[in-house]
Amino acid sequence: MTGRLDDKRIAFLLANAGVEQVELTTPWAAVRDEGAVPVLIAPEKGTVQAFENDVEEADTFQADLAVADASVDDFDALVLPGGTTNPDKLRLVDEAVAFVKAFAEAGKPIAAICHGPWTLVEAGVLRGKTLTSWPSLQSDVRNAGGTWTDEEVVTCASNGWTLVTSRNPGDLDAFTAGAIDAFA
Repeated sequence: MTGRLDDKRIAFLLANAGVEQVELTTPWAAVRDEGAVPVLIAPEKGTVQAFENDVEEADTFQADLAVADASVDDFDALVLPGGTTNPDKLRLVDEAVAFVKAFAEAGKPIAAICHGPWTLVEAGVLRGKTLTSWPSLQSDVRNAGGTWTDEEVVTCASNGWTLVTSRNPGDLDAFTAGAIDAFA
């Protein structure tokens, strides 16, 4: 059986603590089920602590690569899971911000859910893009030059690269479908 993403490598970038578990595991399983190879990248190689509802510790995962050792050239697409503290920590890591910016500059698709767009804000790549997110990010998105909208999933192909965004874990089915379409 072949999948729509056979032979594609998908980077999942997150902080070493704070990711909303379901926003990591659901897209991870979806791209893997379509034949892609998902790769977990964090500021430090090693343990990543996931959370449920931003406060309760959930499972741990192992980062395959430190972001400083990752190259955009080795990946076909990028996923930025949410959780409140995950992207807030990630946007303070220069190598992570540079990695995200390089994806946009290379014209490669990016999918971000919930608070995930905070790293896109920090990377300065949202000017002219239309997207959605957790509602508290709408001023940040607008201040970064993007147009915020309240929709289940938004796919925007302006400025030479595709961005897929969703608001929260309740949108995961639409988010993963949109991401797979963009990555295929």
